[in-house]
Amino acid sequence: MLAEIITIGDEILIGQVIDTNSAFIGKELNKIGISVYQITSIQDERVHMLNAFKEASERVDVVIVTGGLGPTKDDITKHTLCEFFNDELIENKQVLAHVEELFAKYISNTPISDINRMQALVPSKAEVLHNANGTAPGMLMRKGEVTFVSLPGVPFEMKHLLKSSVIPKLVNYYKRPHIMHRTIVTYGMGESAIAKRIEAWENALPSNIKLAYLPSLGKVRLRLSGKSVDYDELVTAMNLQSEKLFPLIEDIVYGLEDDQSLEEIVAKLLIDKSLTLSTAESFTGGMIAEKLTSLPGASGYFKGSVVSYATEAKINVLKVPAELVDKHSVVSAEVATAMAKGAKKLMKTDFAIATTGNAGPTKGDSNAEVGTVFIAVEGPTSQFVQEFQMGSTRERVVEKSVNKAFELLQKEILKM
Repeated sequence: MLAEIITIGDEILIGQVIDTNSAFIGKELNKIGISVYQITSIQDERVHMLNAFKEASERVDVVIVTGGLGPTKDDITKHTLCEFFNDELIENKQVLAHVEELFAKYISNTPISDINRMQALVPSKAEVLHNANGTAPGMLMRKGEVTFVSLPGVPFEMKHLLKSSVIPKLVNYYKRPHIMHRTIVTYGMGESAIAKRIEAWENALPSNIKLAYLPSLGKVRLRLSGKSVDYDELVTAMNLQSEKLFPLIEDIVYGLEDDQSLEEIVAKLLIDKSLTLSTAESFTGGMIAEKLTSLPGASGYFKGSVVSYATEAKINVLKVPAELVDKHSVVSAEVATAMAKGAKKLMKTDFAIATTGNAGPTKGDSNAEVGTVFIAVEGPTSQFVQEFQMGSTRERVVEKSVNKAFELLQKEILKM
């Protein structure tokens, strides 16, 4: 079972809008055993759209189209679908009533226009999918054995339609294989080194199970993907391969499952052990705190952060001794340690983590080379600080350091 996602809109091609829809659609299709073969982004241009529809229909079973369903002249998806299916637009009374209801309820100060009423025009051969969250309905059409689904490009409208209408229909239409993924998150070793370590295991994988390396700053995710028509057989095979892989990399494993971030793992540890945390950040600019506070329930364990970007803030707020800065500079193990101690004392927490470094492009208040980073962790009974060289690109230095900070913090919590 293969699918293609076609996103329509110049705004995506020029980078004005980031295509998050395809990621969501791909994930939901994968859950029901449909693999995305290709993702295509195209202009709001008739010939281009017709070609894309034709090519997709020749290589996949399901085509999901998003965008181009608005009421203005630049939105031509419905017209182009009619041409592709040799169809015509007709007014759908249920859609029209819904559009009028939305205007009366939410946009009462703006009278409904003929342009808005045009949202009720749909191809006569289409099965209309009710869009409870907007005026543009979804549409489902068949060409031979291929199912075409047209959805609005607005993410929250598309997501609701996909989950409530499209997925259940596809489940009923097709007999699908089972697809399963298991992801192991590793830290502290590059993908090439990991690949060498597990080479013999990877070479012996059965044909229906594949391994993908997903590197990002400071971590590598190893994703096992399996496919089979027999669910029990697939579960057994995935369990067996996971059991063989884990002993080979257990010293660098810091989490399991695709959606579990390292900060979520750290947060769970803090909650489970009833521990509290504070942070003192310099060049990371509050990014550690931001990742923590984005998680529900963070106030239960995270007490606050001091973003001591300037040297004066380190001295005046965190009480880092001025003579320590003069002697060792702001980018040093001694200052990082003092920052962590200061945050822990100020906020009365069990743990504190501090970052100081030179992310570039200039050296700032320190003579340390660009990319030099110190991360300190202050715990209830132990303290440590470590130096790293994170490269020369500012964004890379910051993101790698944030990941490393969570990694080091996790190690210290696990010691308790």
